Amino acid sequence: MSTPFFKVENLTKRFGGLVAVNNVSFELQRNEIVGIIGPNGAGKTTILRLITRILRADSGSVVFNGEEISALKPWDVVNRGIAGTFQNTRPFRHLPIIANVMVPCLNPRAQHRGEWVKRIEAKAMDALEFVGISDLALEPASALSQGDLKRLEVARAMIHNPKLILLDEPFVGIDPITVGELKSIILKLKSQ
Repeated sequence: MSTPFFKVENLTKRFGGLVAVNNVSFELQRNEIVGIIGPNGAGKTTILRLITRILRADSGSVVFNGEEISALKPWDVVNRGIAGTFQNTRPFRHLPIIANVMVPCLNPRAQHRGEWVKRIEAKAMDALEFVGISDLALEPASALSQGDLKRLEVARAMIHNPKLILLDEPFVGIDPITVGELKSIILKLKSQ
C-alpha cells in the first residue's frame, strides 16, 4: 500500500469539559472523494477547522504530502496546498462577486503562476466560469442564492490552486438541482 497523501492521527479537541473531537484518525489517497458523516454537533466542522489550523488541536497530528502541518499557521496550510470552504458562507456581500474571488488571489500560492497582477481578474473569471456563475460576476454577492453562495465558496477555494479541498457541508440548504450541479463541479475538480 502506498504512503497516504493525507493523514490525520488521534486528533482531539476539547472546549472546556466538552470533547468535540476525540482521537479521530483517517487517511486519504490522491484523487479520493471522502465524506465525513454525522449528526449536528458531532464535530465534523471542528475536524476541518483543526486540519486548516483555524482551531488548534489539543493533541494529534495532521500530515499532508509527507509533511507534518499541525503546528503551521492557517495561511501556511493554504500555502502548502489545502483550501477549504465554510459551512456558513460569508462573502464580502457588497463587493461584486468577481472581487470576492479576487481577494484570495493575494495569497502567494495563487500568485505563483506568472504575472498575477495582470491575470488576477482572468483567474477569478476562470474560477467563476468553472463553478457556473461567471454571468453574475459584476453583481454584488448579496444577490446570490444559497446555492450560488456555495459555488462562490468553491471558486474562492479553487483560486489557491490547492492539492486538497475541504468542503464543509457543501449541500446544506440548497435545492436538489443545485446539489446535482455542485456534485458535478466536485467531480470535475477531482478529474483535474
